[in-house]
Amino acid sequence: MPAPWRHLAGMLSTVLSGLLLAGCMVGPKYHQPETALPANWTEHAATPDEIARTQAQMRDWWASFHDPVLTMLVDQAIAGNYDLRIAGQRLLAARGLRDQIAGGLYPQIDATPAAGIQRFSTTLEYPPLAGVNSDNRFWQYGLTASWELDVFGRIRHSIEAQQAAVDAGIEQRRGTLLALLSELAGDYVTLRASQLELQIADQNIQAAGDALALTNKVYTQGLGTTLQVAQAQGELETEQATRQPLQTRIAQLSHAIAVLTGQMPGTFEAMLDRPAPLPDIPPLPVALPSMVIANRPDIRRAERQYAQATARIGVAVAQLYPDVVLPLSFTPQSSMIHELFTASSLAWSLLLQASVPIYHGGRLSAQVREARANAEAARLTYQQTVLHAFQEVEDRLVAYRNDEIRTSTLHRAAQDNALALDRARRLYQAGLVGFLDVLTSERATYTAENLEAVGQLARLEDAIGLFTAIGAGWQGVALTATTLPIDEALQARMAQRH
Repeated sequence: MPAPWRHLAGMLSTVLSGLLLAGCMVGPKYHQPETALPANWTEHAATPDEIARTQAQMRDWWASFHDPVLTMLVDQAIAGNYDLRIAGQRLLAARGLRDQIAGGLYPQIDATPAAGIQRFSTTLEYPPLAGVNSDNRFWQYGLTASWELDVFGRIRHSIEAQQAAVDAGIEQRRGTLLALLSELAGDYVTLRASQLELQIADQNIQAAGDALALTNKVYTQGLGTTLQVAQAQGELETEQATRQPLQTRIAQLSHAIAVLTGQMPGTFEAMLDRPAPLPDIPPLPVALPSMVIANRPDIRRAERQYAQATARIGVAVAQLYPDVVLPLSFTPQSSMIHELFTASSLAWSLLLQASVPIYHGGRLSAQVREARANAEAARLTYQQTVLHAFQEVEDRLVAYRNDEIRTSTLHRAAQDNALALDRARRLYQAGLVGFLDVLTSERATYTAENLEAVGQLARLEDAIGLFTAIGAGWQGVALTATTLPIDEALQARMAQRH
């Protein structure tokens, strides 16, 4: 075997030995954090039937409200919301970065063709050599390659860290989706409750007008006073003034809903301006603590961020060990193109290089300490996220239960006050009570009716908040339908500017 090829074989043997060592990854191995979970919630013990029902609702909990308009708006928002689309693009960018890092595991190869002419100085020796041609034509082709042997796992740990970042980005997008669904459903039920309040206000205005007419009638019969007429007139005008704030709120909510779906404000105004009943209040969604751990995007994201931080420790530790690189250069050269592919024109080099850290003033060990501290902070953040999630579920459960009782009480109060108002008007018309009794009954009735409407809204918001708290809503939505369209004409114009 010719000597050059023997040298090459020896170098390759050394490289293979290095590759056998490539399975040695330094740094800690990631273990998912464990949390001691309660068997059930303190506010409500879940039954198997309730858990089964909630699991069936997880994919599309908004359908439990039995409102086709809300369902249509949710579909529009999932398809067109800009926050969701932005999160999708960031997820694609994170995946691209992961693939860039993964490319470091493979040889980096470039072609190096060249052709030209060189001129050399003829005055470097004295006296000049007669007949020396200072022009040199040359042709060259070849390859240059560099391969970093990931002996101690720096690149592989970097890939692990970026993959964890991709996973965290997935959970970030899911969290964005949950926040979108919660805000959209909340705006929608608030709009319908505001329309109900506007209907109550119109009924109160009508009742106040009837009371004014009754007061004028009693006054003309000589049984009333101008004070009573003025009080009735003031009450009517006060009730009339309640319409404009409600109309403003309804319009603003309609605009907000349109923007959440990715449309211009006012897109759904004609449809949403038509009053509709409040959506149905779904039965109490109940889940086990383990279901919350499995479904809450913020918990899942915190766990992935802990995994990312753990992998960063491995990257930092690997920097304490040698970097091994295999550079290769293959560049045949010749002054005559027909000799370019002959054996005598061959020029190549194959090396095995190592960079061994010796002294960096403590910088590398400080990086390891920093990475370990960041990982511990990420672990504690995970534990804190779990606690906050459980608190949110517990808070929503107790609010759901108490608002249910409160709304029932307010409903009975509204009925009783309406009955009292009817009796007060009859007695006033008969001259048996003063107008102050009528006025007091009117205000009590209007207040009770509005409080009942607000109580119904609170129950709907409790249901929305509870579904969000247990992490429902992302399970039935595709991870990302995002694409990166390329406008070739626009790209060409932009290229011409540079």
